[in-house]
Amino acid sequence: MDRADDMSRRTVLAAAAAVAALAATASPALASGGPASAPRAKRPVSNRFWASHADWSAGTAEGTRAVSGARPAVEIAEAAGRTDYADPHTGKTATWEYARWTSPVHRPTVPATEVVASWNARTPTGTWLQVELQGTYSDKAKTPWYVLGRWASGDDKEKDIRRTSVDDQSDGKSSIWTDTFSIDDTTTSLRLVSYRLRLTLYRKPGATATPSVWRLGAMASAVPDRFTVPASEPGLAKELKVPRYSQEIHVGEYPEYDNGGEAWCSPTSSQMIIEYWGRKPTADDLAWVDPSYADPQVCHAARYTFDYQYAGCGNWPFNAAYASTYKDMQGVVTRLASLTELESLIAAGIPVITSQSFLKEELTGAGYGTAGHLMTVIGFTTKGDVIANDPASPSNAAVRRVYKRREWENIWLRTKRYNSTGKVVSGTGGVCYLYFPTKLSAKQKAALAGVGIH
Repeated sequence: MDRADDMSRRTVLAAAAAVAALAATASPALASGGPASAPRAKRPVSNRFWASHADWSAGTAEGTRAVSGARPAVEIAEAAGRTDYADPHTGKTATWEYARWTSPVHRPTVPATEVVASWNARTPTGTWLQVELQGTYSDKAKTPWYVLGRWASGDDKEKDIRRTSVDDQSDGKSSIWTDTFSIDDTTTSLRLVSYRLRLTLYRKPGATATPSVWRLGAMASAVPDRFTVPASEPGLAKELKVPRYSQEIHVGEYPEYDNGGEAWCSPTSSQMIIEYWGRKPTADDLAWVDPSYADPQVCHAARYTFDYQYAGCGNWPFNAAYASTYKDMQGVVTRLASLTELESLIAAGIPVITSQSFLKEELTGAGYGTAGHLMTVIGFTTKGDVIANDPASPSNAAVRRVYKRREWENIWLRTKRYNSTGKVVSGTGGVCYLYFPTKLSAKQKAALAGVGIH
């Protein structure tokens, strides 16, 4: 499970009554990004990702170049400037040269209360990247440039920065909660109606190495305020063969990464899906892990998803970015609007990592309660119940669980709940990670497109 304060730091704010009414009539149709003149969609989730050569060519380049090929990317062509960065987690200040790419302004199909970015990249040793967002509110005011993450795929203690989120960012109307842009008071009519993303690539002055970024984008959403969601009808009986890993067998290992395995639900889930797609760390990658530890790849995932500011491995975009460091893999953070959408992905052979929070008595058979936990949905029974690889299990053999459809559906899709003291706190509103390779079947492409991922 994630740290107990996870959901307070990543608040899922309630949408106003007008948005709730809008979502009540939501269409299951795709709500991906489109031009500013496009009609406003009813689905309360809108994704936009830049990944093609045309995408990278359309942005504003300051020292970057669009690279064509099997996997188009944006890279440093020449330095646009230099800057000093004082790494708060090492105490060291270093000079870096940088180049920037800024996306065109994007108008999501739903005026948003929240935005979560994702990126897929490789940063050779001694390079790193920063992702920022600037948006326009419905009152026409603009946000500042908010930092959504400073990230490196490597973890060289001498040459790489410490990957980190940035706290204490707010303009009195919105705030950044670790990895999530949130409107502060969603009971007003204020919403984010457009945004642009800025990508800054860094390297040592005079170096030739460059980060390569293959995908950059965001999920904008306005999920309605709800303690319960309507029940869905079962539509699929299928189970995917996904490796099973328990976080609990790693309790006490590498406590510098959020006190060891007890808090490693996110990287453990990520590793299951990465290996489902046939990827895994090499022996050299794992050479740093104590050879007496079982499943060293889980330790590896924890180290390389760790957010030094959040002090945990549950940063959503950092997990998606970690998945993309494996050959031809992609990862995004999004929300699904229903369990039916999740069924469509399972039907196409795409398992889904979901985020949820619940009391012990709200999920029969779990045996625990949590303020925030990631698990992997791998299928559905003939009755429609959810088959999940739950890393909060005492052993790998015990990881496969079957949870009651109605209970699981509600704890995942709601945005409000009561904690153990009776206080109203937030739920995740259908947040999930989707990992998939660059080469997909037509059915898999259609399933992803159906939930707004291109």
